[in-house]
Amino acid sequence: MAGKLQGMFGPVREALFPSRKAPAQSTTRAGQVRDRKYGGNTKAMAAAYGVSPRTVQRWIDGSRNPSKHEQQLLRETLEVQTTERGRERRAKQLAQRGTISGIGARVGRTTTFEIQGSDAVRARDVHLNLTGEQAAALARAENEDDVRQVIGEALAGYFNGGAYGGFTADDFTFDPDDFDLN
Repeated sequence: MAGKLQGMFGPVREALFPSRKAPAQSTTRAGQVRDRKYGGNTKAMAAAYGVSPRTVQRWIDGSRNPSKHEQQLLRETLEVQTTERGRERRAKQLAQRGTISGIGARVGRTTTFEIQGSDAVRARDVHLNLTGEQAAALARAENEDDVRQVIGEALAGYFNGGAYGGFTADDFTFDPDDFDLN
């Protein structure tokens, strides 16, 4: 995909499955979405997108380019880049790593990171070392909300290790565009 992906789901998928980046061409994206999400059923994809089956076929054969709005919809390719079986296989590999997965996350805290009930925000990033189970949960994530939950739990674990304790994943809000895996 050209440009920076918005949100957390895309960068997580690209970091954990580096060979599964979404194709740049919209024709290839349309074909993958149809084949993987709609089981090759052009009519089902057309109904989901609110266009005619012929329009979907034209996207795939390249005789018509999707509009900007339709291209945004085709970004769901990230959801179909890996199969459920592939995500589970990767999750098992990551879970076996134990307490140190080798995967880290950075959550920006400069005016974007807040702990519920506290207005004291210091300007610094929070660097998390994810456990094997947390990395496995990211591999199994199917959408942005799943990723937010895993990172929220990692943040709770990070802060519960200090003097405060008692935090849960729901206690944290952060800017999804000020986040990355390393």
